[in-house]
Amino acid sequence: MKKRIVHVTFDMGIGGAEQVIYNLIENTDSSAYEVSVLCTDQHIGAFGIQLQKKGYCVEAMSRKPGFDFSLIKKIHDYILSRKIDVLHCHQYTPYIYGLFGAALTPCKVIFTEHGRFYPDRRKLKRVIVNPFLSLMTAYITAISSATRDALIRFENFPSRKIKVVYNGISDAKYRLPRDTNVRKSLGISENAYILGTVARLDPIKNQKMMIKALKIVRRSFPETFLIIVGDGPERETLKNFASELQVSSHVVFTGFREDTHLFYRNMDMFLLTSFSEGTAMTLLEAMASCLPCIATNVGGNPEIVRDRETGFVIPGDNEEILAEKIIYLFEEKSMREKMGQAGRRRFEENFTAKKMAEAYQEMYKK
Repeated sequence: MKKRIVHVTFDMGIGGAEQVIYNLIENTDSSAYEVSVLCTDQHIGAFGIQLQKKGYCVEAMSRKPGFDFSLIKKIHDYILSRKIDVLHCHQYTPYIYGLFGAALTPCKVIFTEHGRFYPDRRKLKRVIVNPFLSLMTAYITAISSATRDALIRFENFPSRKIKVVYNGISDAKYRLPRDTNVRKSLGISENAYILGTVARLDPIKNQKMMIKALKIVRRSFPETFLIIVGDGPERETLKNFASELQVSSHVVFTGFREDTHLFYRNMDMFLLTSFSEGTAMTLLEAMASCLPCIATNVGGNPEIVRDRETGFVIPGDNEEILAEKIIYLFEEKSMREKMGQAGRRRFEENFTAKKMAEAYQEMYKK
């Protein structure tokens, strides 16, 4: 008889945690597990619709403002009526509702923390209650050692209870050959250098740092372009900033794209200049695409990028050092290729969706 697993999350819109859940579901052994999704916030989202089309059950409940006691009852009834074996809760709020909903049922609870807000803070209420909540939780997982350390330091979860499970992605589309039409569509010649990033346009991602670095790099390599794939509240601010620095002709904003793999294959290197990260899915995608990566030394970035082996890990908000590393890799093509290949090997060894799913399935079994 198959074990019944339900993933509890806010929604299944386009986002990093949602992508992780999607990849986990796709790679969970369907002969052993019946998997479904329960969204607490009414909105199923694009990933949820895709899963529904593939035959998975994805449902949404409507969480009321404030602490919604009725949602606990709904989850409790959901567990009993469907005879759920494991409730896999993603992020803290769905975990709280899921844990109380599973009380007085045979259902076991797993809590996965996907990342932290910046700056991180201790909250007295959580510091007091979390050690007790952990006693009722079968497993607590974090997507990086940095996230695990934050759960211990800021949330007061016991260290012995927390296991690190790195995010993983399916890589088939990142192994496709380069599509030269992408450069043509952007008006970029085959001989030009392309720096790239894929991220939400948000202040925490600090794309201004890479725009400032581009201005410096272009003094040595004038035909260098920066492609920023993604959308968000900072889009107009970043466009204006590029114009102020007189590099707007060499900064391309693509907006939101579902075909991001096509852009990775046309980049010479990948940049991630965030102030805070968990396990960045885009770093995994870049490594799967054989790209050397330059990332700031925050969150899980140094656990993914091996400094001077698969790329560079650099201080935050320092465009001078970023430009220095970019110029070095432009000048040393063999090193650029060597780092890209090393990143691909590291991806295959640690960050595939299959490896991630296997780690969670071990918990489901127990």
